[in-house]
Amino acid sequence: MFKVLDLKQIFTAGMILFAVIDIVGSIPIIIDLRKKVGHIQSEKASIVAGCLMVIFLFLGKEILNLIGIDVNSFAVAGSFILFFLALEMILGISLYKDDAPESASIVPLAFPLVAGAGTMTTLVSLQAEYETINIIVAIIFNIIFVYLVLKSSGRIEKILGSQGINVIRKVFGVILLAIAVKLFAANIQ
Repeated sequence: MFKVLDLKQIFTAGMILFAVIDIVGSIPIIIDLRKKVGHIQSEKASIVAGCLMVIFLFLGKEILNLIGIDVNSFAVAGSFILFFLALEMILGISLYKDDAPESASIVPLAFPLVAGAGTMTTLVSLQAEYETINIIVAIIFNIIFVYLVLKSSGRIEKILGSQGINVIRKVFGVILLAIAVKLFAANIQ
């Protein structure tokens, strides 16, 4: 039976996912992709990312159990990923390099940019603290925001400028770093 929607849980889970997904901080990557491949399939990328997130929310623990990994170990490993993502955002460096994609929809937008390892780790961690229905609502709000950013990335770039995007990326990097430390500390035994 569904519990009542809790706006505080939705907001908190939504903000954590927003920081982890970091779609605003990914605008430079999105713009670069658009230049390389011409067109970004915003609808397809958003739908696939949302579906991946919801599927992992429900099956994540079972998948981990199947391969013999407990949730705490996965969360600690995920905290390292979040830590390195935060360092990339704060320091403006690139630790992960991928080959140039042929199209921009499922790879690399839906996975791993939006629904990557950090997002998956966060979803498993959120399940321990929040009701599933509230996490799903938070996912939906984030996917709508992802879609809007993907659709209007060119206009956002013009409005914020490169300095504005850099400031936003660094702020969310610090938030993500704090989330990584909290996740690590909560799951160390």
